[in-house]
Amino acid sequence: MTATIPSASADSGDAAAWTWPLDLARCDRRALVTGTEANVLSTLEIEQVRRLGLTSAPAPRRLVEPLAHARECLQWTPGTSHQRRFARDAAGLVLIRCGELGRSFWGWSDEDWADLINRSGAEFRRLWGGQIGPNARPFLIAYAYLLGGFTAFEQVGRFQRPTLARRVFGQAAVDDAVGKIVAILGDWGYQRGPDRLTSAVCQILLLNRSPRLEELTSSALAAIRATPAMHENQWASDLHGIHRALAALGHAEPPPSPRHGPGPTAIEGASGSWADWVERWHATSTLTPKVRASYRSVLAKIGRWLAAEHPDVPAPEHWTRQTCASWVAAVDRMRVGDFSQWTAGMRSQGRIGKPLTPQAKSGYLKVPRAFFRDLHEWEWIPQRFNPAHALRTPRSVQALMGPDPRVIADDIWAKLLWAGLNVEPGDLPTADGRTYPAELIRAITLTWLFAGQRSDEIARLRLGCIRWQHDGMPIPGDSGEVLARDAVCLLDVPTHKTGTAFTKPVDPLLGQAIEAWQAVRPNQPAILDPKTNERADFLFAFRARRVSKHYINETVIPMLCRKAGVPTADVRGNITSHRARSTIASQLYNAKEPMTLFELQEWLGHRTPEATAHYAKITPNTLAKAYNDAGYFARNVRTVEVLVDRDAVASGAAANGDPWQYYDLGHGWCTYTFFEQCQHRMACARCDFYTPKASSKGQLLEAKENLQKMLAAIPLTDDERAAVDDGQAALDQLLERLTDIPTPAGPTPRQIGIPAQATLLPIIEINRKPTEQ
Repeated sequence: MTATIPSASADSGDAAAWTWPLDLARCDRRALVTGTEANVLSTLEIEQVRRLGLTSAPAPRRLVEPLAHARECLQWTPGTSHQRRFARDAAGLVLIRCGELGRSFWGWSDEDWADLINRSGAEFRRLWGGQIGPNARPFLIAYAYLLGGFTAFEQVGRFQRPTLARRVFGQAAVDDAVGKIVAILGDWGYQRGPDRLTSAVCQILLLNRSPRLEELTSSALAAIRATPAMHENQWASDLHGIHRALAALGHAEPPPSPRHGPGPTAIEGASGSWADWVERWHATSTLTPKVRASYRSVLAKIGRWLAAEHPDVPAPEHWTRQTCASWVAAVDRMRVGDFSQWTAGMRSQGRIGKPLTPQAKSGYLKVPRAFFRDLHEWEWIPQRFNPAHALRTPRSVQALMGPDPRVIADDIWAKLLWAGLNVEPGDLPTADGRTYPAELIRAITLTWLFAGQRSDEIARLRLGCIRWQHDGMPIPGDSGEVLARDAVCLLDVPTHKTGTAFTKPVDPLLGQAIEAWQAVRPNQPAILDPKTNERADFLFAFRARRVSKHYINETVIPMLCRKAGVPTADVRGNITSHRARSTIASQLYNAKEPMTLFELQEWLGHRTPEATAHYAKITPNTLAKAYNDAGYFARNVRTVEVLVDRDAVASGAAANGDPWQYYDLGHGWCTYTFFEQCQHRMACARCDFYTPKASSKGQLLEAKENLQKMLAAIPLTDDERAAVDDGQAALDQLLERLTDIPTPAGPTPRQIGIPAQATLLPIIEINRKPTEQ
């Protein structure tokens, strides 16, 4: 390995002046020592090096001179003369070890250097404390770096990277590079300690063997990212942010997005032909990566089912309508874990062996429908059946599916609202010793509580997404001319799952919280939006990265539940970010002045009212109020007052056929026992059962004693209800229809010849006193 030594000119203060003047290629780089050199080195002691210095007197010149030059090229700070003695001691140790190994340091491996340096300073002092100064170990690392090209820092434990970088590159060059990186990351909101960030930058400079930031190109950073030294002490997490800063300075391309795993797992248990078709479809489909991955998983399950149940159908072109019917039947009887490649997670959750939900069955049929539809449209296979019909979801499964919003109970939601409006610094979640600013957490919390948006849409809100209007005219958000209650706060929602960008009104509290965060938000670089593939200024961005869409579920909701004193799950399952969308939609749909289904559709950003029905649910209270307001009972049933002659009952006259109950028609009394069955009850024809109130018989009846008043419920027919609701025209039609219908006494109203009188049976309220306990 060709190594070079930096010039002392780096101490001039200009990082661009830093050079490597000494070419070690002209040195005698033989790995093995000669017999004469071995004899000299075998008798060498550390005291000789201290007394004679780094000269050719105590050791071979070809080994001493490079060590001496390296020592002189190290950068020294004023008042550190004692450090020169430690550097000389470290050089003496290198020479002594050359004698022990029988090889010059030119031929040492990383393990040889690491063995001399040792894993810790304490162990090093224990081995060498009686002979050399305890601070010689850092200089051993410097010699290993300069002369041996040693960068296997993971093998030597902890040491001060900034100290080493300043000694080999010069303090001015290192501080200039570190200052530029720290300034950019600080503006973005990075809250790593300055010492940690300085160490990370120095680690990267050392691995690149240059203090020049312009030499940290994308290829250089990729090589550094792959070195074992970056996988120790979480250096890789700091490298991502430093890479962003270098990209902002124009020295490198933006860092690649972090990947979770090397890629999809190979399909096992299916025929090779089926797996090849699935991979070909997966590589061609234009569905989103997440959806494609889920479809691929189901298609792999189908391949394992084919291998077990239909080995004669190894590829899609062999499928028939009968194969489709077999898969539909298999799905209907399938259980969790059947034909799965991995079941460990299902077993840990206790789900293995349970029947599939109707939604899962529908999904297992939806995937092959899309798969075969694409294969047919792309003309990859001949069309032998219609996937939409052959693989449709059975009616028995569809009947079990439908809108079922998982609304959070009103009392729990009220507590979560209170917690969100009263978030305090002590409630803020932390991660890795860091926390987002309080303004960001409050803004994202209120957005979840008031905006009714998906977590992905919240995470992708743009800077400046809040606007204010009054009477349709835009106004500044901090305007003092318009009262808050008169201003309308508008939220601009970006392109989302089911449609393009749109604007919706939200509560002013949300707008004020977002503006408070925007006022203190550090400037952030534009970040790529994975949905639109454009760079955008995200509202909820900090430390040059967008807040994760999982932050609400994993951090905000548990924080609010702790503060509100409610569990993180209820009878409908875990409280998640998406359940707030259903809760808010249902509350708007059941408000005192509710939004219509179409208005709610626009507010939620749905394409169809059918999609909105999956979020808005009528509460039992609203349904009960609507039922009462509809007046079903009052509209279909009337009550009539009945007088019961107790004397007639007691004397037995009632048993002999004498009248004993009298229905009050308002203008007279009806003594027909089966009054509720009489078709003329609302248009009395004055048959023999009728007694006018103005007659002497009616007056005598009212003067009787021992009469008991009761109420009777009379259900109305359609014609009678129309007469009540529609007025005189419908009443006339009722009278005309009853003209030739016999009365209970026998003759028809036409035969009786007396004009019928309408009897609008009254509604009599019944107030029941509570039973005494």
